[in-house]
Amino acid sequence: MQLNNRPQDQSPFIFLLSSLPTPVKPYLTPMRTAITLLRSLSTHHHHRRLIIHRTLTLFNTLHTPHPTNPIRFPLFHAQSSVSNFVEQLAGEDGNWDSSKDKLDNESFNFDACFGSSIDDSEKFKASASLDVKELDELPEQWRRSKLAWLCKELPSHKPATLVRILNAQRKWANQDDMTYLVVHCLRIRQNETGFRVYKWMMQQHWFRFDFALATKLADLIGKERKYLKCREIFDDIINHGLIPTEYTFHILIISYLSSSNRGCLDEACVIYNRMIQLGGYSPRLSLHNSLFKAIVTAPEDSSKRYLNPAEFVFHQMVTSGFKIHNDIYSGLIWLHSHQDTIDKERIESLRAEMQLSGIEESKEVLVSVLRACSKEGDVEEAEKTWKKLLNLATRIPSQAFVYKMEVYAKNGEYMRSLDVFKSLQQQASSPSTSGFHKIIEVLCKAQAAELAESVMKEFIESGKKPLTPSYINLMDMYFTLGMHDKLEYTFLQSVENCRPNRTVYNLYLKSMVHIGNLEKAEDVLRQMQNLEDVGVDSKSCNAILMGYLDGREYVKAEKIYALMKEKKFHIEPDLIETLEQVLSSNEEVVKNPTTLKLNKEQREALVGLLLGGVKIESDETRKNHTLVFKFNENSGVHNVLKKRIRNEYNEWLDLSSEKDDQFTTISHSYFGFYADQFWPQGQPVIPKLIHRWLSPRVLAYWYMYGGYKTSSGDILLKLRGSEDGVDRIVKALQKKSLTCKVKRKGGLFWIGLLGSNSVWFWKLVDPYIVAELKDHLKPERFSSDLKEESQTIDFDKSDSDYSEDDAS
Repeated sequence: MQLNNRPQDQSPFIFLLSSLPTPVKPYLTPMRTAITLLRSLSTHHHHRRLIIHRTLTLFNTLHTPHPTNPIRFPLFHAQSSVSNFVEQLAGEDGNWDSSKDKLDNESFNFDACFGSSIDDSEKFKASASLDVKELDELPEQWRRSKLAWLCKELPSHKPATLVRILNAQRKWANQDDMTYLVVHCLRIRQNETGFRVYKWMMQQHWFRFDFALATKLADLIGKERKYLKCREIFDDIINHGLIPTEYTFHILIISYLSSSNRGCLDEACVIYNRMIQLGGYSPRLSLHNSLFKAIVTAPEDSSKRYLNPAEFVFHQMVTSGFKIHNDIYSGLIWLHSHQDTIDKERIESLRAEMQLSGIEESKEVLVSVLRACSKEGDVEEAEKTWKKLLNLATRIPSQAFVYKMEVYAKNGEYMRSLDVFKSLQQQASSPSTSGFHKIIEVLCKAQAAELAESVMKEFIESGKKPLTPSYINLMDMYFTLGMHDKLEYTFLQSVENCRPNRTVYNLYLKSMVHIGNLEKAEDVLRQMQNLEDVGVDSKSCNAILMGYLDGREYVKAEKIYALMKEKKFHIEPDLIETLEQVLSSNEEVVKNPTTLKLNKEQREALVGLLLGGVKIESDETRKNHTLVFKFNENSGVHNVLKKRIRNEYNEWLDLSSEKDDQFTTISHSYFGFYADQFWPQGQPVIPKLIHRWLSPRVLAYWYMYGGYKTSSGDILLKLRGSEDGVDRIVKALQKKSLTCKVKRKGGLFWIGLLGSNSVWFWKLVDPYIVAELKDHLKPERFSSDLKEESQTIDFDKSDSDYSEDDAS
């Protein structure tokens, strides 16, 4: 199918076809006349049709100096201003319905939102058509029959079967045969099958890269929002020294933007830059708006890092001569206001541009300016903005009150902040949670204990959550003021009303040590160790160590020191000298641990996590290696497991690179053994000695990270690697009296423990499963007479936490 082009943009090929004689019938457009020539295969060979190959031969004779040469697709230079895309194949009926393939994707076209005046009828120019031989042209009857059979059979088979069928055709299949097969799959909208056939073609010795075929396939795959497969073909085009068409760039960006997976927005920005700098294309206004909209609607914790891409989009819109709408200015100022360091000059220049363009500042712009003022402590500008906000809106957003409170707090005027909070109470019967948090924080920093307590009481009575941040501010204030009785009372309130929090426990522990109540401090430390959500860290250990040294409890101090060495916790410099004197009788030198090693539990857990999908990245020399833990944000199991892994490998983690769905370890040579065993060539493999390492703890972490329980109570374990490696694991499980079945789906293997086997597996791993996850992962009980052989798994309709991207 090909989009309708403006007359001046249409290819001469279309007019050549329209000039051919046609039977008298209702009017057909030149496009439809051309497309009627490209038909699906027919089993009635005595009805020979006019074919597209002959028409292309005539076109080459008229328009090229060398008519005998096959059609070539030249490299598009960066200076080219030609916008093109490859026409798409029709459905099974052979008709080309251009109304279905318009570029206007309503889900991603935010032109109306941004008030653009784009002409939605504008289309991309048509690129060179694909040269495809029809079955009628093939001289051999047997070849026609085999191709007809493949066209019928392949779409109905799964990927593994499809590859086996194609492998059986190696003796006779060639480039033209497989090209026809791919094109036929695209005609009948079996794009996934067409992609797999194309991938199989690429692995054959006779394969010749075809730009038009690759472009057509990438465009149709991209329209289905399968961005990983579209990107694979896109990269292959570039690797062959060619530049993808403008439409291919466009549809790939839109495919990335259609996904909510983390990292897709980054890739969309990269492709957008390459579209302009490598391809020399000028993106449509709808694409500018779609990308900008995705940036400003990204989660607030990550949106501020997209300031440079947003500025680049804004620059391209300005240089392209597009009219900048209010929402673009608002979004850019909003991004600037979220930065840690505020660029006041840039914000002022954007506001000045808005004024020159006759655009009035909206409520959103003024709130963003207030946010910037709160970070700078600019009272004068904040009050000017506040007056504009009062004149503009009858109801001011509660967040604006929060920013104004912060402005006064930065200048030490906490009573004025309290006045702002009272005005917020007058506007709303009950202030927002953020309003309570901010005023309590301000009052605690000002050490206005009575005022903070009264506001906190009101906060608790309002029933709003969470209360933990305010409890932490109160406890910190009480510790500074030496009000340890009130600190203890606040701690008990926090334990009663909130989930356990490490900071709350650390403050209480520090308070008990400060007043010399070591017995209660030890009790708090034990509670922290027993609570999986809390755990101990270097702060809590240093606090109790200081208490033991001050109280001359040297034996206990040695035990805490041993614990800190085991956990690789940093020891405060003030304590090292005293501790050295204590341990001098043992001739032991106190020093902060510099050699990191994994203990037995960490090593076993890591093997299970690697089986479940943890990735290892190595440097160029393969001397230092980094573990990459990725989590599914929509999985409750992964959310709990992430906390457990963070506590287990705390000393190894690179906290500066932590994201919501991912964190990494520091780059270290210690992981060399695991890199050689599990990721030797940068690809996941199953070690030959894996059967020796499958301890219950390994299986438990594998289940928690890379497995799940089906609705019927079966247990599935995800695994990447070779068939031989999977076979070794299956045999190892059989030695543990666990019978399992294996299913391959894409690049993944799924090991299924069915029926009573899932129960026996659970009994094996139960002691090592995180307590909070046991109810989620525990399989249902099966009766003893249940026949395991009759059990099957529906892998295609499972409720797995893993998307199809994992299987790509």
